[in-house]
Amino acid sequence: MVSPPTTPSRLSHARDLSRPGFYVKLVLVMLVNAMGVYGIMACIPLEEWGVLAFLVVTLLVVDYVYFSNRAIPAKYLVPGLIFLAVFQIYVMVNTAYVAFTNYGDGHNDNKSAAITQIMKTSDRRVDGTPTYPLTVLDRDGRIAFAIVQDGEAKVGDAETPLAPADGATVEGEKVTEVEGAEVLNLGQIQQRQKEVLDLRVSMTDDPADGWLRTDNGTMAYVAKSTLTYDEAADTFTTADGKVFKADPSRGLFVAEDGSTLSPGWRVNVGFDNFTQMFSDSRLAGPFVKSLVWSFAFAILSVLTTFAMGMLLAVVFNDPRVKGRVLYRALFILPYAFPAFLAALVWRGLLNREFGFINQVLLGGADINWLGDGNLAKLSILLVNLWLGFPYMFLVCTGALQSIPGELTEAGIMDGAGPLRRFGSITLPLLLVSVAPLLISSFAFNFNNFSLIFMLTGGGPNYPGAPYPLGETDILISMVYAIAFEGGERQYGLASAMSILIFVVVGLISWLGFRQTRKLEEVL
Repeated sequence: MVSPPTTPSRLSHARDLSRPGFYVKLVLVMLVNAMGVYGIMACIPLEEWGVLAFLVVTLLVVDYVYFSNRAIPAKYLVPGLIFLAVFQIYVMVNTAYVAFTNYGDGHNDNKSAAITQIMKTSDRRVDGTPTYPLTVLDRDGRIAFAIVQDGEAKVGDAETPLAPADGATVEGEKVTEVEGAEVLNLGQIQQRQKEVLDLRVSMTDDPADGWLRTDNGTMAYVAKSTLTYDEAADTFTTADGKVFKADPSRGLFVAEDGSTLSPGWRVNVGFDNFTQMFSDSRLAGPFVKSLVWSFAFAILSVLTTFAMGMLLAVVFNDPRVKGRVLYRALFILPYAFPAFLAALVWRGLLNREFGFINQVLLGGADINWLGDGNLAKLSILLVNLWLGFPYMFLVCTGALQSIPGELTEAGIMDGAGPLRRFGSITLPLLLVSVAPLLISSFAFNFNNFSLIFMLTGGGPNYPGAPYPLGETDILISMVYAIAFEGGERQYGLASAMSILIFVVVGLISWLGFRQTRKLEEVL
């Protein structure tokens, strides 16, 4: 009997099965699939269909690539492409989407969630309802309530209505233990008092049945809203007849007198966030000043660090300088020290009352380095010069050593002096090498958040600004202040400003690279 011929693909498959690496790959891909399936199952109840689709496509691609002999290059590209999609493309797309919404404090969720929250925050106790001994629980970091109703233990939290708790332990009329949850004692309840008192647990899926709340953490009662919601008219009515009508363009319930109910809901606001930067009188002034300072800071930082680094590189590139290896090593030290730690050290050195510069170097002078707007900007530029010149020194040193010595000798033969040789030979050749790095340095300093945040915190602050904005804020630190600091967090406005930063840096980089190509053509 003649056996069938063995094809190359079968031989390759047989070789794979005989290698230990194949089984290692198999285990790793199994783990990836297990995590992916877990993510898919978690997305279904949350209705995150976009994430679910991405996980399904990713798993199919990974399984095909790592078990196919025809996709060898893709085995090296796929991991990077996945991380690129998650950490770059998704972030950029989501930022662009948020920039056209009113997403922020008071507009965090959809309309139905806002309606429920408005009703829960405008409630009062229902007359005639019983009072329940309350057990406060911690379930995976979230506060939950447990009571005994009709002889049955029930548990619920902010997102889940009261439901029977299987396996719960009841003593008398109080729940004493719930599986998978920690029972909080009185001290723990006091530590998390705001969470406990703010929590409303729906009695059923119907908001009209009211919700469970507490005033002291030990007893709970049923409350209902003092507002009446008319779904057909899409209005809220108070007990005294005041009507709040839904405004779809603003995502708010608004009365005729202009008063509103909080919270609102997330809606598309078009270009309002972009126009607000220039039209809001309280924001336009600080925004324009921060924009001008961002350009000034980035340009001056590049010029000063490059000038200092180039000067030192030219000096210590001369073979006549003794000990230049030691000096070069010393110049690198500021670059080797973490920038955010260096900024904190300089913040202490520049302290007005007990800083080393005022008290020791200036003999007890009272100079408000970080509290005066102009001095604070000067301090930032000087500290950034100290942090940035080593990088430019290293770059220029390497570029100078790559310039052929014959060109300098030819200049000497032609009778050119040192300054003429530097201006006509050394500097143009140096710029060809370092121009892309100067562009990247501009982009870095335009977004140099850590230096501003660690050294001055953006201060001194502008009086009367709607957000905690200061005279040394650049655009990126201004974005942070709007998004995460102050009384209101406005993610939509912050995202719009982020897009502006992206456009500005991209435009400057494009123009810079065009000029670099022209310089190369001239040479």
